[in-house]
Amino acid sequence: MESQPAEAALPVETDSAPCAELLEGRDVPLGRYTVVRRSLPNKSRRTVGAWCFLDHFGPEDITGGPGMRVPPHPHIGLQTVTWLLSGEVRHRDSVGSDQLIRPGQLNIMTAGHGIAHSENSPTERPPLLHGLQLWIALPDGARSGTPAFQHLADLPTTTRDGVRITVAVGELAGLSSPAVVHSPLVGADLHLAAGAATTLPVDRAFEHAVVVTEGTATVEGVDVTPGSLLYLGAERDTLRITAAQEARLFLLGGEPFEEELVMWWNFVARSHDEIVEARTAWMTGRFPPVPGGEDPLPAPGLPTTRLLPRPRYRAG
Repeated sequence: MESQPAEAALPVETDSAPCAELLEGRDVPLGRYTVVRRSLPNKSRRTVGAWCFLDHFGPEDITGGPGMRVPPHPHIGLQTVTWLLSGEVRHRDSVGSDQLIRPGQLNIMTAGHGIAHSENSPTERPPLLHGLQLWIALPDGARSGTPAFQHLADLPTTTRDGVRITVAVGELAGLSSPAVVHSPLVGADLHLAAGAATTLPVDRAFEHAVVVTEGTATVEGVDVTPGSLLYLGAERDTLRITAAQEARLFLLGGEPFEEELVMWWNFVARSHDEIVEARTAWMTGRFPPVPGGEDPLPAPGLPTTRLLPRPRYRAG
């Protein structure tokens, strides 16, 4: 949603063994009224599994203000995942979905070959807005498929060692989410009570990362606070997580995504030409409309050089 999205050349790194790499997020304006902390893509790590984008917004008191106002905009080649901690957001899209999401529920939208949507705070709403917006890169076998939307009001949840685990995507702690994804992934909300300490079994074939949304959590010996992402690498069987005081984090992971991506604005593609085609389709009205009568968001101008695929890692 940046007006002048930038690209950066990153050298290739192949090692994804266990590590604990703390990556700082950056503030980015979203729409007209919201500022988010963006952890992915990062200058050091562009993806975690197929997770290719992570924004953390709030907590923000929107009493007397507009709240979230993101007008209709397009996507290709990805899935969006909306996870709320506080507040409400109304999702509308070009396949006819009109869905209010609340904390503990999941909205997952599959762009496929092309979808448009808007996200806005409803007129009557709680005073606090807080949550995550993530993208999942679709693999070649799914990225040109039919757009779709899924809302899950009830997700599998368990409590162990003072940690309440809600599995949004994939499998963790013996629980499996019904969310439809197209590559091996996990995404889970972990709510830690004060003094909680747990060792979670995780998939050794996955690389993992955590973003803390409230408080301070200690993950594999590293203290993590809101605003940063802790990348943990792959080849782990367990994750050790503790918290002296109440804290909350989101765990994301997946098999390393080997397909090279060209990411620009709201599009995830494989080539410069695909980006140009998608932008032209949006600006010439060839995406289906989003109900609601809002003016669509115009696409920014393309860079003067060709967009190139970027590797997953930056060399250390």
